[in-house]
Amino acid sequence: MTTVVEVKQLRKSYGGREVVGGLSFGVEEGEIFGILGPNGAGKTTTVECVEGLRVPDGGQVRVAGLDPVGDRAGVRQVLGAQLQESELQAKLTVREALELYAAFYPRPADWGKLAERLGLVEHLDKRFGTLSGGQKQRLFIALALVGNPRVVVLDELTTGLDPRARRDTWEIVEDVRRQGVTVLLVTHFMEEAQRLCDRVAVIDKGRITALDTPRGLISRATGATVISFTPSEPLATPELAALPAVVTVEEKDGRITLKGDDDTVTALLSLLARRRITARQLRVTDATLDDAFLDLTGAAK
Repeated sequence: MTTVVEVKQLRKSYGGREVVGGLSFGVEEGEIFGILGPNGAGKTTTVECVEGLRVPDGGQVRVAGLDPVGDRAGVRQVLGAQLQESELQAKLTVREALELYAAFYPRPADWGKLAERLGLVEHLDKRFGTLSGGQKQRLFIALALVGNPRVVVLDELTTGLDPRARRDTWEIVEDVRRQGVTVLLVTHFMEEAQRLCDRVAVIDKGRITALDTPRGLISRATGATVISFTPSEPLATPELAALPAVVTVEEKDGRITLKGDDDTVTALLSLLARRRITARQLRVTDATLDDAFLDLTGAAK
């Protein structure tokens, strides 16, 4: 695989406070690469250095082999970006915005086809100020893609969208990747990262604490297996907590939820058999990326 975005020992400080402290990662061509982290972790600063919007204090960044600071014009031709906070002039129509941005590039995409792909055709003559949140996000994705980029950066893409608009946007991101565009996705929605990303870098306090596939991160979580059931007879919490590898025991409205691993499942089934207790609606599932994130960032402490 070709590494299209390469970050080596990236450092950035503001007012003497280090925000990004020696980050290194590579994004392979054609993948959706996620960056997760709590607020203030350095996510946006990192991608702004990739975009050439900020000058690193140290380290090296390359996009398709180009330096975002030393070759800004070249990077603009291969990288599109949807910023965390974006606005357009309220009276500008969707059509005018697409025509304007297309004019910035020597070989732009067919903005009409982009509008069709992103469900914007019926909104072409609407002014930006009248668009809904979901329509604005679709427009910003179109503007990020109108230059025919090899890489697109999407920063907090679905913040503020309702669940339906968020899922519609996810389908758009998947379609963008199918067109061969590499996606660098910054998000704080774990479900979003788990569904979309091939690999995820978890950033905490300006450093990468883990880099793996979503499945790999989940497998490393404390309590990677979740067991829930309703017992036919009461079970004492201390008895359940004493089972092998149990991390937590919760009971609500008669339903018990344990977090542990495969040994926990085996031991629980043995306990239920010995006590002749039926486990109604027994469910054994993997933990989520939320659980892994809390472990990796210490946010649960």
